[in-house]
Amino acid sequence: MTDDAQDRIKSIVEGNDVVLFMKGVPEQPQCGFSSVVVQILDHLGVDYGAVNVLADPDIREGVKVFSDWPTIPQLYVKGEFVGGCDIIREMFETGELKPYLAEKGVLEAV
Repeated sequence: MTDDAQDRIKSIVEGNDVVLFMKGVPEQPQCGFSSVVVQILDHLGVDYGAVNVLADPDIREGVKVFSDWPTIPQLYVKGEFVGGCDIIREMFETGELKPYLAEKGVLEAV
């Protein structure tokens, strides 16, 4: 993994209000965990960017270092790492995710 990969990840995270590093693309997720997060974001109507980590090994490994989180998918909102599938699903199920996203200004007010 290169410093270039870290710079690219930083640029992607800073350049998108909501970005999901995932396996596959939202229209065709390549793993169940990525699929769950896509379904939650789509259900809530969040406008988000997605990065297919399978298309770039440097990004795939680099994002794990960037966030200090060992798994994919990874969701970032306004430059902050929110979590992976388990955290996003838990926040959704407990009703925390929608107000969090609204508070960050990336979702219509609840």
